[in-house]
This record gives sequence, structure tokens and C-alpha cells, in this order.
Amino acid sequence: MGMSSKNKIKVEGGMSSMTDLVFLLLIFFIIISIMSNDTTPLDLPNPSETLDPVKKKVNPTVVVTEDNLYYVMPGGDASNPMPFEDIKTPALGVVEESGKLQLKIAGHKLADYEAVFQVLALCQANGWDPVLAYDK
Repeated sequence: MGMSSKNKIKVEGGMSSMTDLVFLLLIFFIIISIMSNDTTPLDLPNPSETLDPVKKKVNPTVVVTEDNLYYVMPGGDASNPMPFEDIKTPALGVVEESGKLQLKIAGHKLADYEAVFQVLALCQANGWDPVLAYDK
């Protein structure tokens, strides 16, 4: 009463494919090591030189409050938000002072979309790139 099967599954793997793979990897790493260049020029300061500290400029920002009023940062008074018509001149001055043609727009989550769109229209009219700030 022979219950064993005559078909046996071979467990051992073929070593020829493994040696081919190792050989290809060896060639790949040899070529990459030859192509890599360790002589990348670096312009490093001398130890005797003094470096000027880099001052990071603050991006000009218009903040839309929950009451659909605005204030311009930096330099704006956060305790005294103003209507949209009053922010045009300070926004123009802050953007010109920053040297970038960007205006960051930060809005309260309860602010109307129309209030934010007015600032976007101001950016478009002046040729500025609007950057929308949001909180995750």
C-alpha cells in the first residue's frame, strides 16, 4: 500500500542564475566606482576669513481674520486689522521691500472665501506670485 507520490519537488535552487546575478552586480559596481569623481571643486572659505551672517528676509504676508479684516505682516499691527481697501498701499510697500514678487496669504478658517480671493486678485493685478499658507 504505497501512499507516497512519485513526483518529488526539488528544493535546491539553481546556482547558475545566482552566479550570473553576482557577476552583473560586480560589473555594475566596478563601472560606477570608475565613473565617480572624487575631485568635485568646492569653494570653501579660508579659516582666516570672516563671514557675514545671512539674514533671512521675512516673506510679506497678508493675514485674513475671522471677521474678514486684514493686516499686513511684517510691520503690521495685529491688534488693529483693517478693511481690504486700506491694505493695498502697505502690501505694496512690504512686497517691494522684500525684493521678491511674492505675497503670502494666511487666512482664518472662518474667513470668507471672497476675502481671500480679494487678496489673490490684488496679487494678480500687481504681478505677484501668491503663496497660500494653510495649517494641516
